[in-house]
Amino acid sequence: MDELPIGRRVAYWRGRRKMSQQVFADRLGKSKSWVDKIERGVRRLDKFSVLYEIADILQMDVQLLLGKDPERRTDALNCIDQIEVQEIRAALERYDSMSAYFDAAPCPPPLEDMRKSVNHAWLTYQYGRYGMLTRALPKLLRDAQAADAGHAGHQAMEAAHLLGQVYQIASSVLRKLGECELAWLAADRSMAVAQRADDPLLAGIATTRVCNALVAMGRARPALELNVQIANRLAPGGSNEVSPARLSVYGMLLLQGAMAASRIGDSASVDDLLTCAEEAATLLGSDQNHYWTSFGPTNVELHRAAAAVELGDGGRAVEVHRLRIKEPLFNAMLPERRAHHLLDIARGYSQVGDVANAGEMLLLGDRLAPSEIRCRPIAHEVMSDVLRRTRGAPPSPIAELAEQMGVGV
Repeated sequence: MDELPIGRRVAYWRGRRKMSQQVFADRLGKSKSWVDKIERGVRRLDKFSVLYEIADILQMDVQLLLGKDPERRTDALNCIDQIEVQEIRAALERYDSMSAYFDAAPCPPPLEDMRKSVNHAWLTYQYGRYGMLTRALPKLLRDAQAADAGHAGHQAMEAAHLLGQVYQIASSVLRKLGECELAWLAADRSMAVAQRADDPLLAGIATTRVCNALVAMGRARPALELNVQIANRLAPGGSNEVSPARLSVYGMLLLQGAMAASRIGDSASVDDLLTCAEEAATLLGSDQNHYWTSFGPTNVELHRAAAAVELGDGGRAVEVHRLRIKEPLFNAMLPERRAHHLLDIARGYSQVGDVANAGEMLLLGDRLAPSEIRCRPIAHEVMSDVLRRTRGAPPSPIAELAEQMGVGV
């Protein structure tokens, strides 16, 4: 890209933004002929004021437009870079519903199309394809916001429900990729939208996204308190129905509360919350995926191991992995959950000094969902530790994976 003339770079990024020459010219206050001449190199583009205006319209770094690629947080899988981050941030900064309050909203996307897009995005996330998801998120966010702003009556509630899910998807993948502030913003938006959707369970699972983002930002104690507070409100029984969906959301609130408690070393709360989650999973009876939670008995054990790692007890995590997780049930889970667990166990092995098995867990996770291993900062830390503590040259599969991750000793 940096070898191309600047006009060709403008044409490339305009095309990537799905913008016609006419639309681009209108936003720039120029003629379509002027744009065409710039892109073909017939006319020079040498005014910095115009360059910055073009970069602003194309929502990109001016250095990238000039062929000087800004620092990119990415690996061979193109997990996420600053262009995607800027696009997602721009989409999160939109307030379509407020604009629609004052002016008539344009024709919104059909809800049937939105349902399909949101379901596809969830599956893309649960299969661990983070690069693909982050590239699709800006448009999905804009479409979901337009649907939320443009529908009325019963359809408005469904549109809000879909937008709340899109915010949750965005929060989950951004947190994994280390964009914690944006993850918190998206999660916070999801909670607000869930209230308009009039769905307590959607609000409950949105709470877990907010709390995960808080934990990632070092705010584990308020995350623990919020998870437990909302879990108590949604607990099955009494005036609340005992449905599979409610058990799943309630159980995930407890599991995320346990993870928050483990971050502050509160092992007693970890044990209590895991016990309550196990009871909910027993009532549920099997691993299910209501509200995209993957909640059930196996997920409880995965979180038991993960909490042990956060408490610094790698030996306990490995023991849970070996003795409490049934292989057929584990293999039936979606790739993101399995690869996430293998990353946790790699951390556990690293904590007990078994770098050979730590490396093996990373390799296994990479075969299941490469993005979970290659894109996550915590996985890079584990790989760095494996390389540093391996005597002599690391085995070739580990060396190859480290190179693909961009990790050195």
